[in-house]
Amino acid sequence: MNHSFRLAAITLALSTTVFLPRAWSQAAGAPADSEGHDTAAAASLFSENSLPDSPLPAGVAADSSWSSSIQTQTQTQAPTQPQGQMTEEQKRQQAQEQLKIQEQQRVMGVMATFNTTTNHDALPLTPKQKFQLFFKSSTDPWPFTLTAFSALIDQAEGSPEEYGGGIGGYAKRYGASYTDYFTGNFFGNAVFTSWWHEDPRFFQKGTGSKMSRVLWAAASGFWCRRDNGTWGPNYANIFGNLVGSSISNIYYPASERSVGDTFERGFTVTAEGAVGAEVIEFWPDYVRHHRRVEAEKQARKQAEQDAKDAAKAGQQSTQKPQQ
Repeated sequence: MNHSFRLAAITLALSTTVFLPRAWSQAAGAPADSEGHDTAAAASLFSENSLPDSPLPAGVAADSSWSSSIQTQTQTQAPTQPQGQMTEEQKRQQAQEQLKIQEQQRVMGVMATFNTTTNHDALPLTPKQKFQLFFKSSTDPWPFTLTAFSALIDQAEGSPEEYGGGIGGYAKRYGASYTDYFTGNFFGNAVFTSWWHEDPRFFQKGTGSKMSRVLWAAASGFWCRRDNGTWGPNYANIFGNLVGSSISNIYYPASERSVGDTFERGFTVTAEGAVGAEVIEFWPDYVRHHRRVEAEKQARKQAEQDAKDAAKAGQQSTQKPQQ
């Protein structure tokens, strides 16, 4: 398998085997209207206007996979007053409240999406908050899970050879893979974003044509929002991944320390981040489609059962006068 898209493939595989069955099982119990449409899904958390960290629609109960705090703190999604009228302390407090909500975001309760927001009015993060976000995302079970699968693939391929086999070889591969992620995240989402005043978050688009959303997500690794609200090259992400890959030469075997290997590892992480952004951008559409399909199936089954019950009731009513 091409190393550049290993974690992307793992993410998609886990999405198919873990998330989709849950989405289908939830859809099976969703109510449908008289025309067979999934009315619950239409107003669900996966609509364009309510992606992971946006406010819940009025009257819609929270899905079990989302934290209840998303309900109770939705008023913090946008500034309570224009940013120009807020003091620096008010901005910091408001940004902290928004960050607390983001740190509880997950796709179907598993895939962490802490570095994601659909709130295009989100206040910029302070350097301390950027480091807080880095630490939260680095210590969550999700990257450890992805690392475990990535190390298994490397183990099966015997790459690098110098690590050998068995538990010892797997431990070396696991440690190297997670350290790659940790250092890239540290420099790319905390150190350099603070230095260059860039926002480490992916701002989901959620609306527009599919192609525009594909391009938007793909560009997230190379184009970002700045703390002053403007947009520009994502220097922090690109150079952070390259610095992380350079540091990895300390613990990778000599056969993996060439200049080409260093740049490949750096751009591999950047490519994986772009693919991850695609998954996050389109996952709500993916789930909503299958919820609707399952709801329509349930509506057809219910209509068939209702027709049978009506026919049976009609037969009983015609038999009563004869008795």
